[in-house]
Amino acid sequence: MADVFMHTYHRLPVTFVKGEGAWLTDVPGKRYLDFTAGIAVNCLGHGYPALVKAITEQAARFNHVCNYYQSDVSVAFAERLVAACAGMRKVFLGNSGAEANEGACKIARKYSLKKYGPGRHRIVTLKGSFHGRTITTLSATGQEKFHRDFGPFTEGFLFVPPRDVAALDRALDPSSVAGLLIEAIQGESGILPQEQAYIDAAARFCAERDILLMFDEVQCGVGRTGTFLACEAYGIQPDVVTLAKGLSGGVPVGAVLAGEKAADVFETGDHGSTFGGNPLAAAAGLVVLQTVNNPLFLKEIVLKGEKIQTALTSWNHPAIKDVRGRGLMIGVDITTEAWSMLEAALAKGLLILSAGPNTLRFLPPYTITDAEIDQGLGILKGVLDSP
Repeated sequence: MADVFMHTYHRLPVTFVKGEGAWLTDVPGKRYLDFTAGIAVNCLGHGYPALVKAITEQAARFNHVCNYYQSDVSVAFAERLVAACAGMRKVFLGNSGAEANEGACKIARKYSLKKYGPGRHRIVTLKGSFHGRTITTLSATGQEKFHRDFGPFTEGFLFVPPRDVAALDRALDPSSVAGLLIEAIQGESGILPQEQAYIDAAARFCAERDILLMFDEVQCGVGRTGTFLACEAYGIQPDVVTLAKGLSGGVPVGAVLAGEKAADVFETGDHGSTFGGNPLAAAAGLVVLQTVNNPLFLKEIVLKGEKIQTALTSWNHPAIKDVRGRGLMIGVDITTEAWSMLEAALAKGLLILSAGPNTLRFLPPYTITDAEIDQGLGILKGVLDSP
């Protein structure tokens, strides 16, 4: 393994040189079936022809325009993205999920400041949440393991337990709280879907108290769960939504979308991003939106996810404790240490993820075939069967 990078990642011993569909190829030429999609990024798989064509053609036109100006492709992408997210009116384009969540927090604080004055600036998030690795989005992340060594943190964040409606009610104090930032499905802490009653209560409290309801859909959005936005499955209309990861199919992008209440909070000079709205990301994003935001395509995501969950459950395997998730966002609790399973699966040609010490996480590309799903599950079962 190369030793020129800072040691920020627990890397597996493989270096890839090529990808095609749901497959990656390493330096010696061994092929691996990819159940990770780059942690939900390569949603259309590797080398998706329409995506390659769009990026190539855009690169031949121009790669970047500063935000003093607009580009035709970025305007088209923004318009299509706003239309895809029901109830949203405007979008800010950035580079990453952390940047998107930072923008959402700024919107909530300015909305509250302008309407109610100082002191109403707290953001409530959930224990087990993950919102990014900047100092402020770490401050918003409700997992102590990410906080070690990096304090002091941005003031004004409060964590409440999921599924505890009474605790949420107490936390959402309209005299001090500007926003609630919530993941419909917590990804990094184990693929944990929120309960309908909890989301209903959250939406009701926020509406009654004029607190911005903000959904972090960085991992679970853009069709990953079988609806374009994961919050759609709950019948909820948020005030703010953040997206990233799969939004441009592998090109860095982030987006903050705001509905009627928050669409005009930002004014000139309030926020910015040098590469936000980058034409390459926008060209790729248009392909993703055109492909994914289609009822038949989304239905296929649901069916493929059901196929995986049904198979895993039907094994009645002693190493599997629980299977859960939605669409192609699936978590599997196991009796053994997850990282050792990642290593064993890699050796047999399957790429999987962890989400905590004893949870496997599957985020395959939407374009994976039924035959490839069967092949990957066969490898996984062999790994679980091994002593």
